[in-house]
Amino acid sequence: MTHLHRLAGLLAVLAPSALRGRWRTGDPDRGDVPGWVMLTLMSAVLVAGLLLVAQPALEGLFQDAMARVSQN
Repeated sequence: MTHLHRLAGLLAVLAPSALRGRWRTGDPDRGDVPGWVMLTLMSAVLVAGLLLVAQPALEGLFQDAMARVSQN
């Protein structure tokens, strides 16, 4: 769950600053804020889910690469 906490922290920092920049410009076509929030959350969940599924394979690849480097 540490990856999910890191991702949530990153989103908590980046999303408000991006939205503040759009509000300052007074752009009437700034978009649907609830839609962007939903899109961001769905993307975060998708990335976290993929990471949970792929993490063992990625760890295996990393360990294999490190073993090959240390042999040479």
